[in-house]
Amino acid sequence: QVQLVESGGGLVQAGGSLRLSCAASGRTFSSYALGWFRQAPGKAREIVAAITRSGSSTYYADSVKGRFAISRDNAKNTVYLQMNSLKPEDTAVYYCAADPSYGSMWQPGFLGSWGQGTQVTVSS
Repeated sequence: QVQLVESGGGLVQAGGSLRLSCAASGRTFSSYALGWFRQAPGKAREIVAAITRSGSSTYYADSVKGRFAISRDNAKNTVYLQMNSLKPEDTAVYYCAADPSYGSMWQPGFLGSWGQGTQVTVSS
């Protein structure tokens, strides 16, 4: 497993941008697929974006497609989520997760490592 620490959350007005970062410990960062999830009050945790170990493939939820971008820097052991054109409905706690299997991103109950979360609040 890897230890994950998110940062970059905050309060932003609708239409604004934020970039979330998730730093991982360990020497095997490149062996993990990575994902960003979010959970709004009263709602289930949902996948927002995911990226394969090499970074060659990505996935985006329909609700964020065209506005968010996931990327990774294996040299820095960090995964990013660039969020543009933010909407009030993007308000949530955002979590990063890591797992050796990319397919596990769609089975969050089985993911091996989670960060503590970072709050994103978008005001209207």
